[in-house]
Amino acid sequence: MSNPATLFTPSQKPLTLALLVLPQASILEVASTLDPLRSANRHLGAEAYRWRVVTPDGRAAPLTCGLELPSHGPLAAAEGADALIAIVGFRQAEVATPALVRELARLAPRFAAVGGIDAGPWVLARAGLLNGYRATVHWEDLEDLGAAFPQIDLAPDRWVIDRNRFTAGGAAPAADLMLHLIASRHGPALARQVAQSFLTTPRPGHEPQVSPPAPALLDPRVAQAIARMEARVETPEPAAQTAKAVGLSPRRLETLFAQALQTTPAAHALSLRLQAARRMLTDTRHPLTEIALRTGFSSPSALSRAFKLRYGQPPSALR
Repeated sequence: MSNPATLFTPSQKPLTLALLVLPQASILEVASTLDPLRSANRHLGAEAYRWRVVTPDGRAAPLTCGLELPSHGPLAAAEGADALIAIVGFRQAEVATPALVRELARLAPRFAAVGGIDAGPWVLARAGLLNGYRATVHWEDLEDLGAAFPQIDLAPDRWVIDRNRFTAGGAAPAADLMLHLIASRHGPALARQVAQSFLTTPRPGHEPQVSPPAPALLDPRVAQAIARMEARVETPEPAAQTAKAVGLSPRRLETLFAQALQTTPAAHALSLRLQAARRMLTDTRHPLTEIALRTGFSSPSALSRAFKLRYGQPPSALR
């Protein structure tokens, strides 16, 4: 494919994708990428989409669920495919070795397009493949990736296509991106058939990865309060201020939270901050001082006390 833009334009030519799957990726991300293509082939009655899985060392990749994904070989075995997609989950800084990143940077120009899913954009960024491009990454990594690579135009979108680069924030957005690929190449009718096979509805790329709870499931004012808490993990506000912002008295907001979530607004906000701290402890190497600052705690000791009370062990135990 001489023109990278042809990846997402009408074409009857078979398309071959190479999936670079790193250890600790999610099986759901792999399935979300491949199964829509498999279903498209079924509906077409032809092998319009082909794929191969490659891994850093050519051996089966251990996934987060404990299963191992067979491999067609090391990264070099991806050559000849039209596009390369890096599917990366946890511990990307560890599993994407400097040697692999160098090899990825060397081989990337041989593909018409290069993509990344979940933490895959981290690996593409480390290889210099997203400089000057618009991209996304899993919402938990947006802030860190933006700070590490300011030359990338990061967006909190579900999926992003910019010239010969495409990125998706996780498993569900990856499926949406593949449905968009199918619609682009073979028409929206086929994409609808594939979506219906999985009892899903594709979502556009510009939608945010994290959406407020549906009003049908929660009182809209509770949903609005939760959205405020999620946006203020680093600088939490008092529950009374949250109540005022959504047009309620503190007592009324507490009543609504108790009815909907069996907790209080203050307790829910604290849970969100501790969950964010836990993710940083397990998924990054940030010092405890920085994690405390970024989750709204006055000091590492304050975070440690709250963390131990909630999880029964100090933050250090996770590392």
